[in-house]
Amino acid sequence: MRLNILLLFVISISCSGCTTEESTAFKATEVRRSDALIITQVSANTFIHTSYHQTEDFGNVPCNGLLVRNADEVIIFDTPTTDSSATELIHWLQDSLRCSIKAVVPTHFHTDCLGGLQAFHAMNIPSYANVKTVELARTHGEPVPQNSFIDSLVLDVGSGTVIVRYFGEGHTPDNVVGYFPSEDVLFGGCLIKELNASKGYLGDANVAEWSSTVERVRTAYPNARVIVPGHGEHGDQALLDYTIGLFDTH
Repeated sequence: MRLNILLLFVISISCSGCTTEESTAFKATEVRRSDALIITQVSANTFIHTSYHQTEDFGNVPCNGLLVRNADEVIIFDTPTTDSSATELIHWLQDSLRCSIKAVVPTHFHTDCLGGLQAFHAMNIPSYANVKTVELARTHGEPVPQNSFIDSLVLDVGSGTVIVRYFGEGHTPDNVVGYFPSEDVLFGGCLIKELNASKGYLGDANVAEWSSTVERVRTAYPNARVIVPGHGEHGDQALLDYTIGLFDTH
């Protein structure tokens, strides 16, 4: 019996440094739920944060962001939708996950991406966004990210990196995606749709370019194994294929 317990302990320790292939077998697990915020772990070191945005056309919409962890550092893609839910997320990361937040990256200028940005700035957490996002946020009276980039950005997190890239217009003129190479996790934001989703809000969209933009994402990240959309359930490469087909104008 003691030998079996020891073997289980060794196996559990060895799994703490999961490879990319092992991460695909990870069972998504909800690790926190409140009225305003849900956090779901989808790989060894990535977590979806889901908050809510009340809209006139689609009701109270659940909105996804992504937390990427390496060692004791985290980078966040998209804020929760309000400052209060963003503050809840910050406290959970600091108190429960015991991580410092290196940066927050809004992936486009809508409220479901940067509605809680001021909470991060109040905690001296830097924000980075596409230069178009900065311009559009300022024009539309949204919280404005502090730092900007044009086409791509690489940010350090622990001993690893995350990549932020602009591939073209789609849901908005400024939408970017985030990629975590060590676990092949792609945060597509609202550029990517969950399976069987409708086209959703198109008020700022470039429908004619949407499919081509996602095709470029698919070409750039053929090894992406976990793909997280801005709304709805995460999945795999099928989400890219579905989104391309949904907006294909040929």
